[in-house]
Amino acid sequence: MKRELPYFEIKDSFGGNQNWFFDPWMRIGGCGALTMCDLMIYMAAFHQKPECYPYDIANLSKKDYRRFGMLMKPYLRPRETGIKDLPTFIEGAEYFLQYSEIEGISFEAFDGHRPLDEAKAAVIRSIDAGLPVPMLMLNHTDPKFDFFEWHWFLIVGYEQTAGKLNIKTATYGKARWLDFDAFWETGHEERGGLVLVSCE
Repeated sequence: MKRELPYFEIKDSFGGNQNWFFDPWMRIGGCGALTMCDLMIYMAAFHQKPECYPYDIANLSKKDYRRFGMLMKPYLRPRETGIKDLPTFIEGAEYFLQYSEIEGISFEAFDGHRPLDEAKAAVIRSIDAGLPVPMLMLNHTDPKFDFFEWHWFLIVGYEQTAGKLNIKTATYGKARWLDFDAFWETGHEERGGLVLVSCE
């Protein structure tokens, strides 16, 4: 079974791109804020919530994406250690919703220590409901996942084959497919996890 969510593009970019920013902190550590930006653009474009995006959803541009990122920055502030836990991300995301007067969206932390089968079920349930899944990866013992270390991004699709789960990710303007079974089992004690989104 394969399920891919519709997703937004900005010119030839699959979603937004952290490299577009002139602000050095956003370029280096803005992944948490920009994951929230991408989620909000998705909600405006595909969940009939125009209040989630303060610019023209029908004409997405790099300029407006940078403006939105800087608007989000105070709520999910880049910092020296990054936004390295789920509660900090959720707190900032909720502040943004509150001060932007956006209702009907809520978040739930799904810790990275929970069993793989539960994590797979949570991803499938969310994608089937039409909702992307913000994910935080900290360290991983497998070097093939180095690109995703200490990084926030969105899961926007999945494919089940022979009991395994592959996920489609959106970050840095590209879609990438990953082996979720291997990805979830990081081999480190300190872990990130998922943020499960609900929408009324």
